[in-house]
Amino acid sequence: MSRRPQKLIITCALTGSETYPTQYPYLPITPDQIADAAHGAYEAGASIVHVHARNPENGEPTADLDVWREIVTKIKERCDVIICITTGGAPGMSVKERIAVVPEFQPEMCSFNMESMNFSVYPLLNRYDWKHAWEKEAIESSHNVIAENTFRDLEYFAKTIKEHDVKPECEIYGSNGLYNTRYLYRQGLIDSPIHMQFVLGVLGGTGAYPQELVHLQTEALRMFGPGNSTWSVIGVGYPRQFQMAALSISMGGHVRVGVEDNIFVRYMKYAKSNAELVKEVVKITEIFNREVATLDDTREILGLKGIDKVNF
Repeated sequence: MSRRPQKLIITCALTGSETYPTQYPYLPITPDQIADAAHGAYEAGASIVHVHARNPENGEPTADLDVWREIVTKIKERCDVIICITTGGAPGMSVKERIAVVPEFQPEMCSFNMESMNFSVYPLLNRYDWKHAWEKEAIESSHNVIAENTFRDLEYFAKTIKEHDVKPECEIYGSNGLYNTRYLYRQGLIDSPIHMQFVLGVLGGTGAYPQELVHLQTEALRMFGPGNSTWSVIGVGYPRQFQMAALSISMGGHVRVGVEDNIFVRYMKYAKSNAELVKEVVKITEIFNREVATLDDTREILGLKGIDKVNF
């Protein structure tokens, strides 16, 4: 008798820092827009929303805690969806700016980048007539910037995250990220079950190919053992977002979608909302006869502290 697979956790990445207002006309920018996007994604089937903050005037990524507070408070007012706050931030932000959201808001979850790497969107540079100077500057700088996460940084982040009872979502861009995660686990800085997000398709990271996902999942199982971890996948861009989603669903993993990672619902057809992308994944889930996790399911699977214990 076959065992029914674990219910599918759908995460929606609402705005990110590497999707640009000029590039995508439906990008949520203001706190109200981001909160509305979170509610729409939740109603479509997402139980987790991954959140970045932006300057409400021009869409530039920001570490301003006042803007952050308005965003997370408004999301919580609209629904009790699980909020996963970024600690990756945006290129140019300091380590202290990136981690400040954890002690300030003590969310249920936060992202946790596990390795240093090249991380570029440089090919976008000449594709648009950029409306904001910051957009072009950010894209140009991505050609000459390393996303830095030293072991000192990783240990500092891990200790801060654990101190405030936040569940880290370990962002894995390649095999070295798995080994760094294992190091922190062995040091007692990350508790099990470990939750990993395999990020595939970033320029500078591992490609979004079935072989790569199978490799990372196999290595994670070897390192951490059965029942000691959960994993999800991101496919950056179209059609990789949906290809990786289908593969993960069939393999028993979980899925992240959203306009941070992909802005198209069909070839060269904009998704008009994050909810539209979530609905596409729900359709794929139905094909595989896999049940979508509710908020209660997700909190139980990941061992989260609950929305009543956040600081906003």
